[in-house]
Amino acid sequence: MRRRTVLAGLTAGLTAFGTGPASAGARHVLHVRPGDSVQAAVDAADAPGATIVVHPGTYREVVNVPVEKAELTIRGAGRDPRATVIVFDHAAGTVKPDGTTYGTAGSATLTSAAPGLTVRDLTVANDWLRADHPDITGTQAVAAYTYGDRTRFENVRLLAHQDTLFADTTALGTFDRQYFRHCHIEGDVDFVFGRATAVFEECRFHTLRRDVDFTPKGMVLAPSTARANPHGILAVRSRVTSGAEDGAYKLARPWVPSYETTAWPSLVVRDTWIGPGIDPVAPYTTMRDASPWQSMRFREYRNSGPGAVISAPENRPQLTAEEATAHTPRAYLRDWRPYEHP
Repeated sequence: MRRRTVLAGLTAGLTAFGTGPASAGARHVLHVRPGDSVQAAVDAADAPGATIVVHPGTYREVVNVPVEKAELTIRGAGRDPRATVIVFDHAAGTVKPDGTTYGTAGSATLTSAAPGLTVRDLTVANDWLRADHPDITGTQAVAAYTYGDRTRFENVRLLAHQDTLFADTTALGTFDRQYFRHCHIEGDVDFVFGRATAVFEECRFHTLRRDVDFTPKGMVLAPSTARANPHGILAVRSRVTSGAEDGAYKLARPWVPSYETTAWPSLVVRDTWIGPGIDPVAPYTTMRDASPWQSMRFREYRNSGPGAVISAPENRPQLTAEEATAHTPRAYLRDWRPYEHP
């Protein structure tokens, strides 16, 4: 089973939860070790800009970072993100103790509304599997649901199947910014989606093998950008790889939620290697009963790889060199420049 694969080889042990040594004026640092709770550390992090260091191990829990935990950092103790895993297994259709279901957002393993959140050097996963729950139709199972401005993920693995990363905003008229660098994000259906101004730089998007008899077997990206926001999802200098057969996946489809019918999804994929798992002839598709993708703000620029071949130009609109100058990390993130800091 995939759950065992995700968690294989991780260490376990019991240590005490506590605060690390810090000099006067230093930021508050809390250490979490196997047997402790990451959520308990979040709750205890009462100093502005606190850091939670999560030591190697598996932490099977749901973690919620509330809005008042501004500038919080959650990081693995080492540089290998595979060594530290935060994981749980709720799906949208999972029944809660009160008899209702979690819904898509509520299924997330990690949820954050905090502005200035930094997550680095660890894995966030949702290992809920469709095959284990044939009675559940709400199969969305989110690894991370983030909607605070200036959210930064670096060297993070985000693992799930459907709806892995929900990059949202606090409100329809709020253009919250999120930045992902050197991240590995995998899934099968709409596994990077949402309304945020979200920049993915030098990331890997990996589509999973699915034993189903239909195509497309999934989509990588599903933006739901507000109409007033000039910037939606930007993927730059990244890679799109696949564990599925050639042409089994679409690169993207637009998402216009029923509760936000004015959305005008925006997506730019540029300077990115797109592997053979993406259908090169028709890389985009339209959600059921929605406006056609051709009416959305979907563009590409200088992509390469077998999944980026332009055999039907009308099926993959391209930016001009002049237009591309407006689609850079600096243009999307404005006065916030997380890419300039180590």
